[in-house]
Amino acid sequence: MSDAVHAHEDHGHHAHPSGIMRWLTTTNHKDIGTLYLWFSLIMLFSAGSMALMIRAELFQPGLQLTQPDFFNQLTTMHGLIMIFGVIMPAFSGFANWQVPLMLGAPDMAFPRMNNWAFWILPVAAILLLSSFVLPGGAVAGGWTMYPPLYIQGGISYDLTILAVHIMGLSSIMGSINIITTILNMRAPGLTLMKMPLFVWTWLITAYLLIATMPVLAGAVTMLLTDRNFGTHFFNAAGGGDPVMFQHIFWFFAHPEVYILILPAFGIVSQVIPTFSRKPLFGYASMVYATASIAILSFIVWAHHMFTVGMPVAAQLFFMLSTMLIAVPTGVKVFNWTATMWKGSLTFETPMLFAIAFVCLFTIGGFSGLVLAIAPVDIQLHDTYYVVAHFHYVLVSGALFSIFAGIYYWLPKWTGHMYDERLGKWHFWLSVIGMNIVFFPMHFLGLAGMPRRIPDYSLQFTEFNQIATVGAFMFGFSQLIFLVVVLKAIRGGVKAPAQVWEGAEGLEWTVPSPAPYHTFVTAPVVK
Repeated sequence: MSDAVHAHEDHGHHAHPSGIMRWLTTTNHKDIGTLYLWFSLIMLFSAGSMALMIRAELFQPGLQLTQPDFFNQLTTMHGLIMIFGVIMPAFSGFANWQVPLMLGAPDMAFPRMNNWAFWILPVAAILLLSSFVLPGGAVAGGWTMYPPLYIQGGISYDLTILAVHIMGLSSIMGSINIITTILNMRAPGLTLMKMPLFVWTWLITAYLLIATMPVLAGAVTMLLTDRNFGTHFFNAAGGGDPVMFQHIFWFFAHPEVYILILPAFGIVSQVIPTFSRKPLFGYASMVYATASIAILSFIVWAHHMFTVGMPVAAQLFFMLSTMLIAVPTGVKVFNWTATMWKGSLTFETPMLFAIAFVCLFTIGGFSGLVLAIAPVDIQLHDTYYVVAHFHYVLVSGALFSIFAGIYYWLPKWTGHMYDERLGKWHFWLSVIGMNIVFFPMHFLGLAGMPRRIPDYSLQFTEFNQIATVGAFMFGFSQLIFLVVVLKAIRGGVKAPAQVWEGAEGLEWTVPSPAPYHTFVTAPVVK
């Protein structure tokens, strides 16, 4: 890779539009990547504010700040926005910025479709957020949209279905673009098994998206017709079956979990070798492990549904197949650890977030194994143990990898080094706050506290108060992140082309900031 011969002497000399029209009409992959990342950050602060309102209400028993219905709206919208408005768009931002740069391609395969895929997202976000002010308020039945609750809601439920359709369409358009770009626009000599692991993880994620998003679209369309056109797919009174919705929904939603985490694996697999100054240990096994996780994700959906009642044979199948996912995941954790073993490690902010990812995501993985055991899951179903589990996966997993990736590539994007001191403050406050808020939830769940309730019994008070303090610490520490990003955009120490000593890949052969047009002439990878 380092032998790549690149020819882009005229970088930055092409005229390009400016002002608001640049962002509205842009087909440049870097501009669109930037739009995705800013959209994701705005949504993060929106959904994070909802989380803080939830934790403030739960600081002590009784109702202090919100009414139960509004509390349910907050929990539902927090989940929907974090998944569809924060994590997925952030990874799409990384894909737009990095995939063409890593492949030596001048842009994405379908630039105009790329523009559309982004600009329909804010429409969906407006539909979701505006539902708070509609009669009846926002959706309040949980992000899982289970009937019959979902069939009974107001107009905001229809708007949420529309928003989900739009977000799914955006994801499919983005996925088609990414797959086509990766398969057709790689630099000469860059074979599939030479691609950076981030590109591999996005290739597999894109296939997962194309396979699962239509399933979700079908499920919510059936909900829509049940609500408005007199069908009874999920209405037991009309001969339908609400459990069927759960099967269809989780057939989408469990692969969705891996859609949210596979690109995170890719980012961490770029960061750890760089700051270990060693090649990634077991590259081929990482590729095969990623593909294995994606395939297995299609056959484990009913482990979310042990409590609905199913034959023992089915329980055993879903229990064991879920545990099987620990094998390729363990391969990844082993390989990251082996990459660091005897490396020349340094601990800049991206590496700190990557190490935190490996340690804390592993905790989330282990609690997932506990929940895979059917008799245990039946006891812990819909308790705070589940909340602790998936936040260890999605916060210390997906979100921390996003922070690692932004600190890692920010100098390449802006041309300026970020403030390392503030970055480390952001890291330590985030990692300490995150553990204070979510680790006590394991104990709350084991003690039997149900999730999605605005009030609770007195014996849960202390752990809830600790969690709330941690939530505010974690939430406000993200303002430091905003300051770091803005400072790097405004100026600072100039970043060289090779920002990090141990970094490898085509993106480090172009100047920092990356010119508006890169790889007009394809580089050759030897």
